[in-house]
Amino acid sequence: MSKGTLNILQLYPREMNIYGDWGNVLVLKQRLVWHGYTANILEHSAGDTFPEDVDLIIGGGGQDSGQLVIQQDLQAIAPKLRELAEDGLPMLVICGLYQLFGNFFKTHDGTVIPGIGILDLETHGTNERLIGNVVADSEEFGEIHGYENHSGQTRLGPGVRPLGTVTKGAGNNSQDGHEGARHLNVVASYLHGSLLPKNPAIADFLLRKATERKFGSFDAADLDDSLAELARRHAGARPR
Repeated sequence: MSKGTLNILQLYPREMNIYGDWGNVLVLKQRLVWHGYTANILEHSAGDTFPEDVDLIIGGGGQDSGQLVIQQDLQAIAPKLRELAEDGLPMLVICGLYQLFGNFFKTHDGTVIPGIGILDLETHGTNERLIGNVVADSEEFGEIHGYENHSGQTRLGPGVRPLGTVTKGAGNNSQDGHEGARHLNVVASYLHGSLLPKNPAIADFLLRKATERKFGSFDAADLDDSLAELARRHAGARPR
């Protein structure tokens, strides 16, 4: 018997799903099953009615053109997203949606795409592409592994803290050594590849927050993550 069902919503699965970001949804669904729960996967595309019952939100990366396509709809649902974030709903946003959850993204040609201000940060497009394997240290999640591929460079404001400190790779930009952002139960990162298969601690954080918010507690199973740990060791040993 299932311990309960979580409604996991993926934002813009067609326009914002690049470099394997859909894999993050699959990881959450499978780990939820392993913990004894079930998952109901929902999708929100531009023009859709935002669903009433959502427990966890996932958003991926996309090209600048994809961000332009979704920006009007994203602004329309922004009040609901801000309300849910303030209420503690867990969210994971990668690359393009990471940028648009901030204050604005100014592309390399000067086009300003407004963000929705859940995260206090701004992003500027550059001619420098940051690409390759990344390792970052996090007091909250331990060593984080992933792969970055972005030309937007993000700077954090005082209202957010970094997800981790980079020990290999670039992260948010080519200067300050920070990767990603954390605020309330929102996790933001430039790491594709996908992020959650190699970082089960982040996956279980999102599931814990979602189940605690919905059911009052998280009855976690003792999972065997030895294969994920093996993948992490290989990822950490790969060249930049």
